Amino acid sequence: MSLTPQDPHLALKSNSEDDEISLIDIVNFFQGSWKKLAVASFLGATLGLGGWFLFGSYTAEYALINNASNASNASSYALDIISWKFLQKSLPNLAAQIVENNQVPQGDLSLYKTLENDAWWQKNITPSYAISKADVKDLAGIGKDLDSATTTILNLSITTSGSDKEQSIHNARSVGQFIRTGGAYLQLQNLLNRYQGETISSVASLQKQITSTQIEMAYQAERVRQLENLHKRFPANGTAVQQVVDAKDSGAKYLPIQTQIIAANNDINQSKENLKRLSERLRQLDVLKQFLERALPLLDKSADGLALGNQLLAIEGDLYEGLSRDDATGHEALEDLRAQLMQINARFSNGLQANTLPTANKKGMIKITAAGLFIAFALMLAFLLGQKLLNTIRGL
Repeated sequence: MSLTPQDPHLALKSNSEDDEISLIDIVNFFQGSWKKLAVASFLGATLGLGGWFLFGSYTAEYALINNASNASNASSYALDIISWKFLQKSLPNLAAQIVENNQVPQGDLSLYKTLENDAWWQKNITPSYAISKADVKDLAGIGKDLDSATTTILNLSITTSGSDKEQSIHNARSVGQFIRTGGAYLQLQNLLNRYQGETISSVASLQKQITSTQIEMAYQAERVRQLENLHKRFPANGTAVQQVVDAKDSGAKYLPIQTQIIAANNDINQSKENLKRLSERLRQLDVLKQFLERALPLLDKSADGLALGNQLLAIEGDLYEGLSRDDATGHEALEDLRAQLMQINARFSNGLQANTLPTANKKGMIKITAAGLFIAFALMLAFLLGQKLLNTIRGL
């Protein structure tokens, strides 16, 4: 018997055909396994839906209306884009400070720890502008009258979550209240810090100016005395002239003595006026210093800006009543302070208000159910393929 050598190309083709998986094999695989895949998918979808019912969180939506005392004036709105950006960066730090100082409202500890995250504010607090970016493209040819509208905030949309409907609504209201109280606190803090810096830096400068003015007045008085002595010695040179000449020019010394005396006395009067103004400003700073001595300790006791504003107004009123009726300078300083305190208080109490109640619902049912179905289907498919591969290996 003779052996015929086998063609190597035919052998390679035979091995390649054995390794290929035909479409019929795939169809047969799913025909034999579709029931198992269907049952697994159904169980996965059921588990996903059950998990959504048991563990899914509620989402609440809440809107704070940015009211304006004058709709035609953007500066009359409670918040503009600059003040909102400031609050967006500062409120997380304030929340962390409240947690650290154990000043968190009862039951809101986990919420305030969430508010410490900058990314949360970017994601869950959305300002709505009078004109959106898409509107700007459509209205670009109208004119520049709409420029301010693109930065005018109409409302702040707040989105919060909770384990149940009541909790999500409570969280939304708590965040809205924190924006109002925290925003008022931060602006009051800035106001008090500005006054504190002014009282520290300005007092020394004012005292220096007062001393310099007093020294200059002494020189001016001596100049008047010398001019009056000259006038007594040369009375014939006392005729005044009608020509207008600055008494401080180099040629002023050649003016009639009487004219020089009048100019020197005017300089003294001007110095007296300046000295009185400086003294009155020093008096105002002294009144503000008394206010700060009582106001600054309150910053560490509470971060509720609305309550703090009322306390500061009470301190201002107490100081105002303690001033004498003739102390117009002190009254002016406190009246200016009161106007700023009331402006901040009105901005965050009446300026930011909610015209509607928060709404809450449970979202994500379809997404979670589909995820459960897909995961169960994929796991069962991987199991069946692994089982078929193992049986193939055993049959070799």
